[in-house]
Amino acid sequence: MTIKLHGMTYSNYYNMVKAIMIEKGMDFEEVHVLPNQESEFLLKSPMGKVPCLQTEQGFLTETGVMIDYIDSLNIGPSFYPEDLFARAKVKELIRHLELYIELPARCLYGDVFFGTPATDELKGQVKLQLEKGFASLQQLADFDPYLAGKELSYADFYYRFSVSLATIVCKKALNWNALTELPNIKSLMDLMDERESIQKVQADQARDA
Repeated sequence: MTIKLHGMTYSNYYNMVKAIMIEKGMDFEEVHVLPNQESEFLLKSPMGKVPCLQTEQGFLTETGVMIDYIDSLNIGPSFYPEDLFARAKVKELIRHLELYIELPARCLYGDVFFGTPATDELKGQVKLQLEKGFASLQQLADFDPYLAGKELSYADFYYRFSVSLATIVCKKALNWNALTELPNIKSLMDLMDERESIQKVQADQARDA
C-alpha cells in the first residue's frame, strides 16, 4: 500500500511532512481533508486534526510521530544525525519551535488569517512569549547555516513552516518585522526556500489558494 498523507495544503504541519517525503523521494498519495469532527474522520485522527498518515498498519497522528515513522522506513536520506546527543539536540530544537514559537503565534491566527480580532492584552502576551521564544532559539540554534549546524535536519523543516507563519503574525498583528529585525531568521528561511521540496509545497499551496 502507498502511504497516504491526509490533510490540506493550508496546514503548516501537513506541509512539513509533505516536504520531508518529497525530499526523501518517497512514493505517497495526498488525500485532501479539512479538520473536522465527523465520526468517520475521528477513526483516523481522534482529535479531528490534520495531518494524519495512512500506513499499511493503520493511521498515525502528530507530526513528530509521523516524521519519526517516515525516518524509520530508511527511504532516502535521514535528516537526524547519527550521534545520539546531536540527534537529541535536533529534537530539542523541534520541541522548542513547537512550544515557544508556533504555539504562541497560533493564538493570533484568528486575528491575522480569519478576521477574528484579538484583544490588545492577548497581543501583548503573545509578543512577550514570541520575543522570549526567538531569543532562546538564538541560543539553542547554530544557524551554520542550518539550525543544528552544517547539515540539514528535520528541525529545519519545522522551522520553515512554523517560523514563516509566526513572522507573518508578528508583522500583521504586532507591527513587528521579526523576519528582518532578528538575526539569522531570514537567511535560513531563504536557504530553505532554495530547496525543490519547499518550492513544490509552495506551488501546490498557491494552486489551492
